[in-house]
Amino acid sequence: MADDDDGAAGAFDRGEQAFRARPWSEPLVHPKLGSGAGRDRSGRLPRAQQRARHDELRLDRREALAQLPRLLAAARAQRPQRVRVARVRVSVADEEEAHADRFTDMRSFRYVLADVFTDRPLAGNQLAVFTDARDLDEVTMQELALELGLSETVFVLPPREGGTVRIRIFTPRNELPFAGHPCLGTAFVLGAPLQLGVIALETGQGIVPVELERDESGRIVFGRMTQPVPTVAAYDRAAELLAALGVESSGLPVEVYDNGVRHSYVALPSKEDVAQLKPDLNALMELDLVGALACAGSGTSWKVRMFSPLDGVGEDAATGSAAGPLACHLGRHGLVPWGEQIEIEQGTEIGRPSTLYARATGSADRIESVEVGGSAVTVARGEFKVP
Repeated sequence: MADDDDGAAGAFDRGEQAFRARPWSEPLVHPKLGSGAGRDRSGRLPRAQQRARHDELRLDRREALAQLPRLLAAARAQRPQRVRVARVRVSVADEEEAHADRFTDMRSFRYVLADVFTDRPLAGNQLAVFTDARDLDEVTMQELALELGLSETVFVLPPREGGTVRIRIFTPRNELPFAGHPCLGTAFVLGAPLQLGVIALETGQGIVPVELERDESGRIVFGRMTQPVPTVAAYDRAAELLAALGVESSGLPVEVYDNGVRHSYVALPSKEDVAQLKPDLNALMELDLVGALACAGSGTSWKVRMFSPLDGVGEDAATGSAAGPLACHLGRHGLVPWGEQIEIEQGTEIGRPSTLYARATGSADRIESVEVGGSAVTVARGEFKVP
């Protein structure tokens, strides 16, 4: 930061004589300066007076004449010192350069931040995608996911089973074999540079293809994934689940769907009942579930809230892996015809409104296919340096 000393420093640089001798009778600080005299327009003391007060100088015209020889001798004995005041501009690059020695042995890994199941920034479910994670081990992947603190973080790797890429998905606490919004978000992030219509993602639950739709300009505007078909079972701890959610009963049987992650489903009378839920997250952590989903609605319009404290996520903004089984759940119990697409609202209560679309085909005895779709937007890019 530059201050008033810059002029003096500049004079030294030019070889000029910066200071000229003055008669000693001219004081450094005038003896008649009062509380309001000699101040600048901001009301502060002039720089010279500030320094004089700080150093407790008391030079004035009433200084005893006997003291002048001593003072002059002391002044002559002081040798001038050249002082250079640097003009400094602070920036991230300067900070990084100042600590460059710390990063000489560091590796850099870039990531993209996307908001998923929304068509506008700062809504939907956040996702970080590390687009080249070949030199990362799983311990560091978990540490990075915890550092970011998002519901899920994706690490992209070369394919092994004929897919476009292989991905690993981490919550702040553990790795998941499959999750919905990480698959959709990764497809949006990779779809633009790869210029593909379908991104086939190798996951822990097999290959998940994501079909991408573009507008006339070529921008990706929608994606639809084909999810693993879930298994279904009655939940034997339904009473504990209802108590943890703070509700008395469910309008549909409380069942667990497992497509790589286990979600239970509780149906409430109205969307307002879902919005007013105040679950006991500590009690939910004691259950053997990845997520507890409460839903309400009719026809093709549904509202959900999903709680996942076991994975370090109190409430999820948009849960793609639970949206597909919800379509199965509603179809199996006759609330939505098989093959009908439902629209799901989620995340409103935590300030991250999201919209998901889901469809399931089959029958109550046999689920044939599950599809989940939505939009996503890229909002930021960053870089981590790790040992």
